[in-house]
Amino acid sequence: MGNMKITSFVLILVLFLMSDCNVLGKVHVVIRNELEGGRVMNIRCRSKDDDIGHLAIPDGHQIEWKFSVNLWGSTLFSCDVQWDDSKWHGFVAYSYRRDSERCENKCLWLISRDGLLYGFNEQTKSWDVLPFEDGWS
Repeated sequence: MGNMKITSFVLILVLFLMSDCNVLGKVHVVIRNELEGGRVMNIRCRSKDDDIGHLAIPDGHQIEWKFSVNLWGSTLFSCDVQWDDSKWHGFVAYSYRRDSERCENKCLWLISRDGLLYGFNEQTKSWDVLPFEDGWS
């Protein structure tokens, strides 16, 4: 009977670890178009498991979504943005390693009128300029 309890416990543990458990909480990501002048920002955001899709965000509007961080703390959302005739610029909208303290449960981003990427740092209560992954900033 003892082996049956151990086997059941191990099976439940394996199923728990394989699920998308919300052990680390929900995260809310917001990316705002502040390009001004009526410029539309094209954006596509995705993780390994989810694709937010291609969207055209009008000036002064935003895209937002919520998700659960996985048990392993490896959740990563990346985005590509483009406006006017620019090339596509990539950035990581959420990385557990970087953002678990920087923005905890709400990660705020904006693309400025100069085409710069800003991320709000909850620890310092300031907007930080961050480079795009393609090196353009």
